[in-house]
Amino acid sequence: MDWSAWRDEFPTFRTMTYLNTCSLAPLASRVRAAQERFLDEWEALGASAWYELWVDALDSLRGKVARVLGARREEIALAPSVSVALSAVASALDYAERPRVVLSDLEFPTLSYQWAVKPAAERVFVPSTDGIRVSPELFESAADDRTALVATSHVYYTSGAVQDIRAIAKVAHGHGALALIDAYQATGQLPTDVHAADIDVLVTGGLKWLLGGTGIAFLYVRGSLAETLRPTIAGWFGNARMFDFDPKVFEFHDGARRFELGTTANAAVYAANTGLDIVLEIGVDRLRKRTSELVTDVIERLSDAGYVLKTPDSPAERAGIVAIQMRDPPQAVRALASKKFIVDYRHDRLRVSPYFYNSPDDNERFVQALRAVTPPVT
Repeated sequence: MDWSAWRDEFPTFRTMTYLNTCSLAPLASRVRAAQERFLDEWEALGASAWYELWVDALDSLRGKVARVLGARREEIALAPSVSVALSAVASALDYAERPRVVLSDLEFPTLSYQWAVKPAAERVFVPSTDGIRVSPELFESAADDRTALVATSHVYYTSGAVQDIRAIAKVAHGHGALALIDAYQATGQLPTDVHAADIDVLVTGGLKWLLGGTGIAFLYVRGSLAETLRPTIAGWFGNARMFDFDPKVFEFHDGARRFELGTTANAAVYAANTGLDIVLEIGVDRLRKRTSELVTDVIERLSDAGYVLKTPDSPAERAGIVAIQMRDPPQAVRALASKKFIVDYRHDRLRVSPYFYNSPDDNERFVQALRAVTPPVT
């Protein structure tokens, strides 16, 4: 694979060293072209573009997401954000006999907030012992037969640690609960097979490792489960008879599409379709290998330089995020940005996230720049 040719797809690298895919992927030239194509179609066709082009674009996107996740097309729904996707799923659950939702204290807040505003739900947080990971055994200790969901991340956003989602599913199912996975930091960079992992619900989105920008998220619901759930928030896209335009008749779509709500943002759909084309063209297995090599490289350079890392030691247990513990990460992000290095921070950690378009040279320049603005604590 000629990775330098792929790098040329991303004009960002002409002016800066971009190591922040875990927050937002850089814009690919072909993604920009897809946005312009959408605008041209809108201008040329107006509303008829819906029937001639855009409905097919939605179905194409569901199919590509299904390929990346090892799912079936009918198990995929589109949403404007993970928050909306979670809202639709959460609205379909009965918390009367199963009020407990088991999470960890390392989750991105969106996963927790959904149940914070439901008076009938009881959130239980499993603590991390090291600030890096939470073992499935700890989830087991918090789950019981009153548990509705065990909900956690495939990759923890603060450390890059990879969770064993099949083990999480086993924990949930052992108590008659559902396994819900937030895969936003995983999809695209980690091979995923939702059927093999036996999980029930997965949420993810386009703006990070899938290269598709903002305004689009994806929901997987296991086929046999979807048919049993009846969300209590609805929109015309969730109606199997949507083009009847009958306000008196609502009939749930088969499969995951019953969780879709309102009209899609089709510019985002075009961007997501094209970002997924890149991911599928390269292949997730190849992306995983390349990212792992780059992560190992930058970890070795940072360790040699004396930085304290909050990321797993084992390559198999870490994804494309490297967390560097420091006293003032916001200051480091600002100082690096002034030198045209784009990274991010969360809590007490600087985050650097190389992806396939990066290189060992990027890593070396980054570590040198970091040492200049924030030397390691001795």
